[in-house]
Amino acid sequence: MKRRMMLLGLMACCGIFLPAMAQKTAYHLPQLLRENRLVALPSNEVTALTTAGKPAVSMKGIVWLKGVNFKQGTIEIDLRGKDVFLKSFLGIAFHGVDTTTCDILYFRPFNFRHEDTLRRKWSVAYMSLPDKNYAVLRRDHPLVYENAVDPVPRADEWFHATLVLIHKTLSVYVNHSAKPSLQVTLLNDRTEGLFGLYSDGLPNDFANLTITPRP
Repeated sequence: MKRRMMLLGLMACCGIFLPAMAQKTAYHLPQLLRENRLVALPSNEVTALTTAGKPAVSMKGIVWLKGVNFKQGTIEIDLRGKDVFLKSFLGIAFHGVDTTTCDILYFRPFNFRHEDTLRRKWSVAYMSLPDKNYAVLRRDHPLVYENAVDPVPRADEWFHATLVLIHKTLSVYVNHSAKPSLQVTLLNDRTEGLFGLYSDGLPNDFANLTITPRP
């Protein structure tokens, strides 16, 4: 310990400084719900799950985390959707101004193991609202902003997602894979904003959220 302190002191004297370490924050989602720190529209559904085997919430809509302003860094989260065709979309919303202006990275679990190989390539997707939704991006840039996931979970099981945002590059990893399932360049000039959970169609499940900001 003394040797380390001496080394750090010598580096400081020479004008050499180490970058500040990023602080990982874990979010207990049911506790945030109890404390009214999940900000949702009145029409949204948010409930705590008691049978998930982990501290989880089930929800639909966009639910912002009160007081969280996300710029860039690493997001980790467990997700569970539904094996119901065109009825289960879930992920995260970030760099938000409100629910109509934000970036969204989301999964379509019903496509994970679909027999149609093209549909499997629509399993994870990025969009930037309001102007660049999935339909516009699929028409103008097919298979650039959506892709298959690897490894492939079952549609109705929990899976882990790691999202790494550095500057304007977003990389998405599934179940701790070393290879990204999707890598895209963000499509707007916002560098920070609201952060939340995204769920459309049927209610979907979320747990074990952590955020590690990038210095």
